[in-house]
Amino acid sequence: MNSLGEQIRSVLPYQRRNAASFALLAFAMVLTLSAFAEVGLARDGYLPAGLFTYGGALLVLAFAAYFVMAKFLPYADPLLLPLAVALNGLGLAMIYRLDLDTSEGHKVAQLAGKKLIPDDANATGQLMWTFIGIAMFVAAVLIMRDTSKPDAPLSFTPKTAQRYTYLTGLAAIILLLLPIVPGIGAEINGAKVWIHVGPLSVQPGEFAKLLLVVFFAGYLVNKRQAMSLIGKKIGPFSLPRARDLGPIVVIWFFSLGVLFMQKDLGTALLYFGLFVSMLYIATQRLSWVAIGIGMLAVGVFVATQLPFMAHVNQRIDIWQNPKPYFDGGCLLHDGKVVPVNPDTTIYKKEQAAGSGYPGFTACTKLGGDYSDSRQLMMGLFSLGEGGVLGKGLGQGEPWRTPLSFSDFIFDSMGEELGLTGLMALLLIYALIVQRGMKTAVAARDPYLKLFAGGVSFVLALQVFVIVGGVTKLIPLTGLTTPFLSQGGSSLMANWILIAILVRMSHDARKPAPQAIQDEGMTQIVSTR
Repeated sequence: MNSLGEQIRSVLPYQRRNAASFALLAFAMVLTLSAFAEVGLARDGYLPAGLFTYGGALLVLAFAAYFVMAKFLPYADPLLLPLAVALNGLGLAMIYRLDLDTSEGHKVAQLAGKKLIPDDANATGQLMWTFIGIAMFVAAVLIMRDTSKPDAPLSFTPKTAQRYTYLTGLAAIILLLLPIVPGIGAEINGAKVWIHVGPLSVQPGEFAKLLLVVFFAGYLVNKRQAMSLIGKKIGPFSLPRARDLGPIVVIWFFSLGVLFMQKDLGTALLYFGLFVSMLYIATQRLSWVAIGIGMLAVGVFVATQLPFMAHVNQRIDIWQNPKPYFDGGCLLHDGKVVPVNPDTTIYKKEQAAGSGYPGFTACTKLGGDYSDSRQLMMGLFSLGEGGVLGKGLGQGEPWRTPLSFSDFIFDSMGEELGLTGLMALLLIYALIVQRGMKTAVAARDPYLKLFAGGVSFVLALQVFVIVGGVTKLIPLTGLTTPFLSQGGSSLMANWILIAILVRMSHDARKPAPQAIQDEGMTQIVSTR
């Protein structure tokens, strides 16, 4: 009986779908240009210049990527590129809306000599990173020429990466350790996940996640048979043998190390969840998922009991009850939260003394750890204001939420697009993941199956972690919303991710090579 992958390949349309991809890409650009137009009309009363500069630039970049893909990967999945462009375009339009420097009111106030509060949203910078991200997509498509020919000159394919399994694992560890290196590492909002390269800030973990997919896929494709063996059966679960628990324990300790050194719960959850998901894909054993969830719960409990993990404890406290931390709260060693917001006496005292950060300074003198839940609560207020249909692009007040252009851009879009718009965004993410998983099932090589499945799941897990955090479903973490959030590291890494899926979907969908001629029956000649 044919495998599931062979059954899918048997019904895949082997004809080129370039026309469908072109039409979908055109529709994605219509959405993007309409978003820019609505922002300008609602905010300034006329079509904005950004419609022709930012929107036009994205239009050129998107169709340049399409023509490269159509030439070199004609059988690629027609949905992946248009879906990524739609997300990137809508994110760029939202950042343009939040960038007050592009607003007519801001220009008028500036000409009148009024003092303006600088905003951190930077539409020009995001357009530059979009250009670099799509350029890396094109470069990856050109380099990954044929996964069925791993020894082709000047090419590096997902299959070729299998030969460098442990080298890529080492490279991923080095990238993860860079933020804790003195001199280049930076701690932002309590988490050490950034490094400074000249004037730029880079989040190396965004690239490390792709290298970890390569490492996990290469390791599990060789060990999956041993890890699929059953040790004991308890109820509906077929537990693995004790000797096979070593890899998941090592990854568990590795994730705890990431949590302890970088103080970022989201990154640790992403890496451990990625390994458990790929382990399930490789073995088809639900017992590994149950074991992974149990180890995750133990890891979070251990982290909350350690005194030097106050940042993680505060994230969990804020998740449970954010009110004491609104506009500033101080967690003391006895577990008590003391408000240090602008209404408190201790805050006003530090402010009168000339402190630049009165709440933080007051908390330091109390001997506690400072945190602020304002961004989470204001984000939830924004979602409430948006309702079902939203206020419309350019008509809300998303700038009231701190980090509305990066960590909380999902809430910003919720205020102006409403629940309906957010469901559409999540559906786009779901379609990307679904097409990636379909590519994984249709792949002919076991390593490529694991690779495509891991790449798809890492995107799904990242979306779940950040969206769950900003909506208070789970504790808030420092991950970015793929393609939407402002920043270059995430944008570049995710465009490379799309290039990998596009390359692998082409290989899974292209027709098998046909024989040049019918050579008839094979003749067996004996040399004895």
